[in-house]
Amino acid sequence: MDHRQPTLCSDPPAPLLSKRSVLPSPGQSAPLGATVLSGGVNFSLYSRDATGIELLLFDQVEDAKPSKVLPLDPATNRTYHYWHLFVPGVQPGQLYGFRAHGRFDPSQGLRFNPRKLLLDPYGRAVVVPQQYSRTASSEAADDTAATAMKSVVVDPSTYDWEGDAPLKRPSARTIIYEMHVRGFTRHPSSGVAIQKRGTYCGLIEKIPYLQELGITAVEFLPVFQFDAQDCPPGKLNYWGYAPISFFAPHHAYSSRRDPLGAVDEFRDMVKALHRAGIEVILDVVFNHTAEGNEGGPTLCFRGLDNNAYYILEKDRSRYSNYTGTGNTLNTNHPVVRRMIVDSLRYWTREMHVDGFRFDLASILTRDASGQVLPNPPVLWDIESEPSLAGTKLIAEAWDAAGLYQVGTFVGDSWKEWNGRFRDDVRSFFRGEEGSLARFADRFVGSPSLYEHKQREPEQSVNFVTCHDGFTLNDLVSYNAKHNEANGEGNRDGADDNRSWNCGVEGPTDDLQIERLRNRQVKNFFAATLLSIGTPMILMGDEVRRTQHGNNNAYCHDSELNWFDWSLVDKHADVHRFVTLLNERRLMRSVEHEHRRLTLAQLIQQANKSWHGVRVGQPDWSPGSHCMVLNVELKRERRQMHLIMNAYWEPLDVELPGEGRQSPWHRWIDTALDSPQDIVPWQSAPSITGPTYRIQPRSVVLIFSDLEAGPT
Repeated sequence: MDHRQPTLCSDPPAPLLSKRSVLPSPGQSAPLGATVLSGGVNFSLYSRDATGIELLLFDQVEDAKPSKVLPLDPATNRTYHYWHLFVPGVQPGQLYGFRAHGRFDPSQGLRFNPRKLLLDPYGRAVVVPQQYSRTASSEAADDTAATAMKSVVVDPSTYDWEGDAPLKRPSARTIIYEMHVRGFTRHPSSGVAIQKRGTYCGLIEKIPYLQELGITAVEFLPVFQFDAQDCPPGKLNYWGYAPISFFAPHHAYSSRRDPLGAVDEFRDMVKALHRAGIEVILDVVFNHTAEGNEGGPTLCFRGLDNNAYYILEKDRSRYSNYTGTGNTLNTNHPVVRRMIVDSLRYWTREMHVDGFRFDLASILTRDASGQVLPNPPVLWDIESEPSLAGTKLIAEAWDAAGLYQVGTFVGDSWKEWNGRFRDDVRSFFRGEEGSLARFADRFVGSPSLYEHKQREPEQSVNFVTCHDGFTLNDLVSYNAKHNEANGEGNRDGADDNRSWNCGVEGPTDDLQIERLRNRQVKNFFAATLLSIGTPMILMGDEVRRTQHGNNNAYCHDSELNWFDWSLVDKHADVHRFVTLLNERRLMRSVEHEHRRLTLAQLIQQANKSWHGVRVGQPDWSPGSHCMVLNVELKRERRQMHLIMNAYWEPLDVELPGEGRQSPWHRWIDTALDSPQDIVPWQSAPSITGPTYRIQPRSVVLIFSDLEAGPT
């Protein structure tokens, strides 16, 4: 690991705009976007049906009028469906946009409107004027030069990475922390300077916290430039699932206000995380855009080539909505496929990102009519792209129209968010009848889902909570969602939460209920971090962050969503519990690394056996609520005995090996108060007797050294 001090945040560059006369030439069709060349910039974009394109250059983000308008001549500036122009004297930092001329005939899928300033689909940076108006971009008659976002010319080659590269950490050694860039440091309690709170730069200051916790990868909620106004009136799109640029980092997350600030500051953050041994995974949204349905704004794609970029209904004035957001990206169209792969390549090569989690990834299996393809071209394009080899690819293998592909997602290298793990672990720990067998399957890597693929167990990304739904604290504190603050009459958000409030809805002063909730939180962490697969935990769950029962807090940029750092002390016992779990998980993976054994091989070589309250007598009946798993690791000469009790009474569980010489040692018992709930592995106390009494709704893990035998 490189322990040099990283550059925390780059200083803004001096103004780079040239005062030379603009004397354009035809330029080249490739590469797409704005490419800095010797003496100027080449601009290129795709539009099949446009009759004319104009390039507009701006001096300032707030300018209502461009400083230059450069028409592209179809005879000299168009090759096939690509419009291109080389402009001498233009340098990085230049603001620009496009106007597209053509027919406005929604019945034919044509929505050209030359009054709309359009972003470059390949723009590497975006600036947003203070008077930005989504409404103006939705009104056909409004000129949006003053109120629209603008693209920025970027030269990626000028940044000093100081030898940095993606880490390519094996999934067997990965613990993912799903987090929000802004929410992580925005709270006043973060201790970050006001001007840096909620920014890429501010996050750098909190990297030591992630290291101490044992995190090896952060999975950021969307950081592609998105439209924060894509939300109900009076609210703000906080999560970021409203992309409008697939190449530009979100400008509002930069502490700098200059046009290039977000790009450089994002790279500063990545470089600092890598030096701490932490990978960067982006939650990418290639399933829809912020342009919404037929009543939505014209910001970019709709105004350039509506028929190419979106899946349209038979009535081509309407958008197919498999995403629940108003439109669906036409991901298997050749131009859109190329854009997606180019975007991923850019983020790995130029921004050094380590992986991607694909939001509503099942959308990528649909064709232009919405039908599901058996071998979607875009998925194989991504998987076979050489520059993405070794990059983590994680699918949220479902969409909003009912397509659910967990266990069947197309491809050889894709990991999957295991929604079945989430549901079945929740069901088990709330004592749901008939959940034990499903829970046991999830715990050992979900072979019922993945064994047919003969893949490593890490294909399953195991999680109990994520941004979408209850936090872990709220999962054990509320029986029903409480989304009134969203302004939609509590109709939004999932109704199937499989939660249990432990006896009282919401906060309580009842110490017994609070103690039970604390235990349940630790039970969920134990299930996630001891299970076979790649674990993922939600930001703040390790300190019982609450959203007060809101399970769809996408529209609140407030303390409802922000990480409250005072909770680190308030719930230090939970934080400690998670830290020690992570420490042991990573220690075990490091121990096995020198043997070049994958987790799958280790499991294959281990002797596993299921038990019940009696040795050798597992009880899989619908009324059973206790899972007992024994694992013998011959190479390590160690035996582990795991007991997970979701029953509401204590159970005396028989231990294997009566008369054995080596004692059992207790590592975890979530029914005990901290610091006995989990202890450092080396100082685990020994226990005696033929049985162990496990308390209601608790998890116990004991281990013992095996007697030496013939080798």
